[in-house]
Amino acid sequence: MTSVIRITWTLGAHGWADCTLEDDHAQVELTASYITRAPEEFLTAVARVVVGETETRAQFEAEPTAYRWIFYREGEDVWIRVLELRDGSDHDNRGTELWSSQLGVEQLVRAVIRCFDGVAHTYGESGYRGKWGEHFPRTELEALRRLWRTHQRPKDA
Repeated sequence: MTSVIRITWTLGAHGWADCTLEDDHAQVELTASYITRAPEEFLTAVARVVVGETETRAQFEAEPTAYRWIFYREGEDVWIRVLELRDGSDHDNRGTELWSSQLGVEQLVRAVIRCFDGVAHTYGESGYRGKWGEHFPRTELEALRRLWRTHQRPKDA
C-alpha cells in the first residue's frame, strides 16, 4: 500500500477554489471553477468507488484548463490519477499526469470526508454559497458518508 492522502479545498475569489492534493511523495495544486459542479462530481465519483465501481472520473474546470481525476478500484485498493488537460473535452492521452497514488478505499474516503467537513466548518454553508456561488454539497457529502458506513467491512476482532 502507499501513504496517507490529504486533500484541502480552499475558496478563493467568487466562484473559484484551490484543491491541494498531497501524500508522502508529492503535492499538487488544482483549480476549480463553479461553471461545473466540481465538488458534487468529485464526491459522487468517490461514492461510486465505495460501492465497487472499478473505474470512475471527476473533473474540475479551470477555464480553459481542466483537471481530471481517474479512480481505478481493485478489491480494497484504489489507484488515483490526476491529469491536467488543455481543454476539458480532451481525451485522457492528451493530458499530463500531475499526480498518482495507490491507497486503500478507506484512506480515500476518510480524506475526502475530512476535507469537506473542514470546508463546512471553515466557511459555514451560507459562507460557502457566498464565496463559491452554489450551495454546499451537503447531499453528496452525506450520501458518501452513509455509503461508507454501509460498505465498511467489519474489523477482525
